[in-house]
Amino acid sequence: MQAELLVEVTRGGEVESVHLGHVAVVNAAGELVDGRGAPGLPVYPRSAAKMIQALPLVRSGAAADRSLGSEQLALACASHNGAAIHTRPVARWLAALDLGEPALRCGTQMPDDRPAREALIKSGDAPCQWHNNCSGKHAGFLTLSAHLGAGPEYHEYDHPVQQAALAAWEDICDEDTSGWGIDGCSAPNFRSSVTAIARAMAKFATAPDGSAEAQLRDAMMAHPELVAGEGRACTELMRAAAGKAAVKTGAEGYFTAILPGQGLGIALKVADGGTRAAECAMAALLVKYGVLDKDDPAVRKRAWAPLLNRRKVEVGEVRPVFL
Repeated sequence: MQAELLVEVTRGGEVESVHLGHVAVVNAAGELVDGRGAPGLPVYPRSAAKMIQALPLVRSGAAADRSLGSEQLALACASHNGAAIHTRPVARWLAALDLGEPALRCGTQMPDDRPAREALIKSGDAPCQWHNNCSGKHAGFLTLSAHLGAGPEYHEYDHPVQQAALAAWEDICDEDTSGWGIDGCSAPNFRSSVTAIARAMAKFATAPDGSAEAQLRDAMMAHPELVAGEGRACTELMRAAAGKAAVKTGAEGYFTAILPGQGLGIALKVADGGTRAAECAMAALLVKYGVLDKDDPAVRKRAWAPLLNRRKVEVGEVRPVFL
């Protein structure tokens, strides 16, 4: 299965670096309408599939029973920066469950948000699990675990929470998973083809109002700042799209998009795991499918983007080559 050239980086008019990968675009009928590389390749989508992992939280009735709002649903899908706007709502969420930070199983992480990071350094305090970029997803897992009356080790593969996530994953992907691995936050991540994940995103795109898929999709678009954070691709691209797309990054060069207006789902995987290339490719796809303009600042920051040196002199370009 051969990856296809997706992104190249130039300098002095010559190609200096290249990024290869795989792309799948699926329509409402579940059909592959655009495939690059090997879209049938099974890989881990990592955090780009968090909205799938959040489906049982809503489908089970746990979210409704706990009166979760759209902010909490957005955090359940988030890979956030660990800013106060992320950590404080997660802390309040768990307090409502009569739980504290030790109940989380995601591990500690220094926040990516600069003010939060600098505040910790100046105070001498250590980061905690609230700061983990997956703490919102794990708050959702804990909510579902309480709803099911299950035990505290909700992150383990054979726990009812993760078995519910697996069932929802295979249902919306219309494909059996081909294995699983442990993600950075200690939860299982299921291996699926790029096409299967795009098919799932198409179902989110075409889901009727009020459905679990629509609630999660709409929460992401309503709160882009909670899904990632300031300066991040997910936040900036969703803000620019203004309700026309929900996008989600994942580790190792994965990216997904939900396009409700077009009834399309997109998944892409950069073979070398590069975030630069994944963001460039996704921005370009949002342009191709009419969600964003090529000259939008959120796009030009990532695709057809000038490569600047230390003196801010333009010396090259980061550009998509598959359109």
